Amino acid sequence: MKLRNILLTGMAVLSLTACNNYLDVDAPSAYTEDFVFTQKSEIERALNGVYAQALVNDLYGNAYQRTFNLNSDVDIQISSSSSHSHTSYTRFDCDEQGGDINKFWNAAYALIETADKFIYSAEHSNLYNTSDLELMQWIGEAKCLRAMAYHDLVVMFGDVPFKMDPASQLGDNYNVPVADRQVIQDSIMHDLMAAEAYMSSTDAVTVERCSKEFAQAMIARIALAAGGYSLRPVKDNATSYGKMERPENYKEYYKIAMDYSKKVWDAGTHKLNNTFDQVFIKECNYEVVNNDDPIFELPFAKESTGNTGYTQGPTYSDYEGKTVSAWGKCDGGARLNAFYRYHFKKEDLRREFVNGLWYYSYVNTDAGMKDSVYIRNDYSVHDNKWSKLWTDESNALGNDKSGSTGINFPYMRFADVLLMYAEAANEYQGGPTPEAKEAVRLVRNRAFAEANRANLVDNYINAATTKEAFLKLVLDERKFEFAGENMRWRDLVRNNMYAEELVYCFLRYYSAGMQNLGSMTGYEDAINEHDGVVYIDKLPSNVYFHAYNVDEPIKATGLRMYGAQFYGCTVGGTGVNLYLDRTYPNKKFQSLRIYNAYETKAKPAKSLITNQGLLAEDWNTVTFYEWGNESTGTPKDQCKYSFYGFMRSDANGNIWLVRDGALVGFDDSMLTDVESLPVVRYILPYPNAAIQRSNGAYKNYYGY
Repeated sequence: MKLRNILLTGMAVLSLTACNNYLDVDAPSAYTEDFVFTQKSEIERALNGVYAQALVNDLYGNAYQRTFNLNSDVDIQISSSSSHSHTSYTRFDCDEQGGDINKFWNAAYALIETADKFIYSAEHSNLYNTSDLELMQWIGEAKCLRAMAYHDLVVMFGDVPFKMDPASQLGDNYNVPVADRQVIQDSIMHDLMAAEAYMSSTDAVTVERCSKEFAQAMIARIALAAGGYSLRPVKDNATSYGKMERPENYKEYYKIAMDYSKKVWDAGTHKLNNTFDQVFIKECNYEVVNNDDPIFELPFAKESTGNTGYTQGPTYSDYEGKTVSAWGKCDGGARLNAFYRYHFKKEDLRREFVNGLWYYSYVNTDAGMKDSVYIRNDYSVHDNKWSKLWTDESNALGNDKSGSTGINFPYMRFADVLLMYAEAANEYQGGPTPEAKEAVRLVRNRAFAEANRANLVDNYINAATTKEAFLKLVLDERKFEFAGENMRWRDLVRNNMYAEELVYCFLRYYSAGMQNLGSMTGYEDAINEHDGVVYIDKLPSNVYFHAYNVDEPIKATGLRMYGAQFYGCTVGGTGVNLYLDRTYPNKKFQSLRIYNAYETKAKPAKSLITNQGLLAEDWNTVTFYEWGNESTGTPKDQCKYSFYGFMRSDANGNIWLVRDGALVGFDDSMLTDVESLPVVRYILPYPNAAIQRSNGAYKNYYGY
């Protein structure tokens, strides 16, 4: 059963844990430390206060899912601005004035202080006893939440202020010293190693609480980040964006990641039995599944916390504050790279579920307002993993609601653990091991119908015989698996591949824009070779589609089924390809049949569709990839500036890279000499407010 009381009971005790430097919360006078930590029932309520701090929108409720999910070949936020912005986080162009940075920083340290206070008070309580497994479980949960916050701060900000005691124990010095990230990572890993021995398994505490398996998985995630590359400051050069480095003892961290991810695997608590789409559809329907893919879900409360499924999924517009149907407005702003879907095999069941090419709005008819479906033909597609619209109508929030969906977000999944194991074992052992291959196979099996597995799973994995080839295979699988989960850019950073991938991200958009103007850039062959699929010079200019009712019957004659969720259809042996979402979660709304979504084809003959018993409507046409600016003869600004702080173009058609704040011309040789590329300044600056509070103790580097 979903935990719905975390925020309500947690807020009652927030005042016991919040530091005034971060949040000001008025305390109910009845709740004192002496009272709370002498009664186990109140200690459990105090733990809810730690969870409550994690659920705020400035941290994991929204910012983690969207604001700081940086641009890559998977997740993207499009920008048309040709100038610097304080808040252009996802395109690597921001500064210490950015308000969202300050909010995230404050929220993360409020969570840390809340956890510190809980842990310290519990461990100094008269009730503290390592034989009390319930109390030790609660302390372990608080340590997991603290480790989450520190891990994400380190990944996003690098070296950060670090403490593991509450502010009350710091004396008069509230300027917590900045620690090297390796010190922080070592400390929180060893803290979790000690805690997980006393913690309970998922089947005893549910995936809405931190379990033994989650603690072990967090150790693996932290270790993998610690052993990988990260951007380090060049402290004697104020203009330098930094340098990518990994620790000399990096293999020790890969060994930890391998061992602790294997502990989770060996426990057998989690499986991949549900289909890929059902993992997320169940979350959208408030179903908590404790023995499958999710290991820890952030436990948001309906109409109280969390924007999962509001920012993701199709846009759904309201009229005068209400929508036509019961689900309420959907923002749909968490988007995926327009070319992401081209990288999947057509048989991959994840492709059509995740990549949403349609959205909803209203039309005013003689009979009144009605919902209508539209095709998405701009610079990105919707991330359809989660949506309020996938919720059963009986559980819909209401036509006047927007965010605070209460849909859980999976911070840790078993698929992640398996692929972390494969990556760590490959690095530590110097190549793919049988167990590493099996870990990938378990994840990839779920993505393909059984008839396709021999070739597209087994043979595919066995063909990667070298360390380099297997690493690419693992990272590709992570790319297909974790869209929208704030993973891809971190995976690329850890393996020092971010700069190379961003170059190709930019070139895909730029090339499509030039093709719209009737020109080729000369980069098309390099893009196709890099991506392993020929498509960039075959993009469809006109896409044909029509709306249909999701629950309408169709004949199975001539259909080639790609899986239970989606069908790829070859009609009458003619080569006409359709993509029909027969069991899409919301059957009340119409969806779209989209023809030639992946390459240029002639408009399908109406008779071909009719002969197969499908709908006989005329096909609508829309222009895709209309990204060229005829007045300048260059791609439109959305193609030129969405990676502004790393790579951009100008009105004269020049392509630039940004190296330490200066523009340098892009040279074709950089495609083969990736070491010559500048670093990606993904590290965020300390917020100006934190620097001022520190009286100069904190200082920004990386050219900020």
